[in-house]
Amino acid sequence: MHSTHIVFRSISFFSLAAAVIGSAPAATLSVGPGKAFSAPCAAIAAARDGDTIEITGDTTYSGDTCSINRNDLTIRGVDGRPRIDAAGKNAADKGIWVVNGNNLTVDNVEMVGAKVMDANGAAFRLQGTNFTLRHSFIHDNENGILANANPNSDIVIEYTEFGHNGGGTGQTHNLYIGKVKSLTFRYNYSHDANVGHNLKSRAMTNTIAYNRFSSTNPGEKGSTASGQPSYEIDLPNAGTSYVIGNVIQQPAANQNPTIVAYGEEGATNPGQDLYFVNNTVVNDFGGGMFLFVSGKVSTPALIQNNIFVGNGTLSTQATAILKNNYRVFAPDIADRSTGSLRRFASALVIDAGTDPGKSASGVSLAPTGQYKDVASGEERPVAGALDLGAYEVPGARAGAKAVTWTECAAESKVCSFSGTHEVRFGGGGMYTSKIVTASTPCTVAAFGDPARGQAKTCSYADVTAVVPAALRKTAAASAWTPCAGEGAICQLSGTNRVRYGTENKNVTKVLTGPVTCSNATFGDPDHGALKTCSFRPGR
Repeated sequence: MHSTHIVFRSISFFSLAAAVIGSAPAATLSVGPGKAFSAPCAAIAAARDGDTIEITGDTTYSGDTCSINRNDLTIRGVDGRPRIDAAGKNAADKGIWVVNGNNLTVDNVEMVGAKVMDANGAAFRLQGTNFTLRHSFIHDNENGILANANPNSDIVIEYTEFGHNGGGTGQTHNLYIGKVKSLTFRYNYSHDANVGHNLKSRAMTNTIAYNRFSSTNPGEKGSTASGQPSYEIDLPNAGTSYVIGNVIQQPAANQNPTIVAYGEEGATNPGQDLYFVNNTVVNDFGGGMFLFVSGKVSTPALIQNNIFVGNGTLSTQATAILKNNYRVFAPDIADRSTGSLRRFASALVIDAGTDPGKSASGVSLAPTGQYKDVASGEERPVAGALDLGAYEVPGARAGAKAVTWTECAAESKVCSFSGTHEVRFGGGGMYTSKIVTASTPCTVAAFGDPARGQAKTCSYADVTAVVPAALRKTAAASAWTPCAGEGAICQLSGTNRVRYGTENKNVTKVLTGPVTCSNATFGDPDHGALKTCSFRPGR
């Protein structure tokens, strides 16, 4: 009886001790020169659940790789952004930081150099549940983020730049998210993936909003080296996916002419509903496909209020719902001076959007934000009706009197009028347009084909009430517009001056019609370098 009493007292003592430890306040651990810990991984090893680790910025921590096993940690850079350079090291032969704990939040870090034996190293290898990343720069790793499948995990990534990640095999990417519960990806800049995708996600629900996906042309200056991405966005297993308010630019030099792919590896996720709303998509390749939707996806995609620039098939899904989309086939209509592709001077863009309503599960599809360089964002300043595309057009006379379109010709006829007007060509909720004086043939040859297989008409409108003169100006005639990567074809009509080569070494020819972008056509101005073609109209 006496011994039993002692055992009970022992249990009570340890239970009390555990309660005291469990209630201890979370600590803040400081990392950096002169701090308690000289490198992040030492602090990570010492941390308890719920602690915060502050890493002194403007400092490089070389070879500091480790596993993160605690839960509810916050790791953040302070007084500048710390640079975590793998410098040839790795944790568990998986990457720089291997995250086994749950509910990790990382804010304001730079991660670079992840390489492992199987060429699948990641800056962040996510093996726990739930992860948040903010205000960071992830570049030049074999994978930027590689997340294991976890049906209970919610991943949030925002205000972060991803550049030139990928080992060049096509199997590694800027981001590769496995089959998790949800991915929220917003206000990020993902660019120049090295042969892989700028974003690949198998998440069951994807919210991809107000981001920029693009790449620099070879020779252009950027925060990383130029890359040749495959898909800009790849959602291989479908899933309920909201792709809203993004700027998406396919470079002329790429590894796959499809820009966005949905369900191409099998629509195995529970949801098969894709909402592609208020995006600006620019195709500098001169062909290929804007949106591939697998034939195994049974739900019609909603494609509404978007701007599509350049040649290429709009969508592979015959049943897709197309509403209020604008197509323009001259790539130089996109204002590239800001890098945000903001300016589209057309009455078919300004105040031309319609309310996209809600998803099948009741989520509002109307854009409320817009991307802002670099990896930032702002509230979308809607006054009156939505503009098409990823931005409200700056300087437009929002809320002005509604534009009236006057039908002037059926397809293959001539549209005639007095003065200068904007003429739209198309049908079925898909149009392209141009500014015309007096008359124009109402033909695919004159406008391009915005609505393949549909009966089309021409209409004209007075745009002066909506679009100020300054916005009606197109890009300068001297501007070079990318049209194809090496080995591809510039899908041009008429006579153009075409430039082939790199930024510093190139050759120019005056050519008529489609142009093969190759050494055979131009000669080799820069032996061994990746080359592209650009054009400007006329001689």
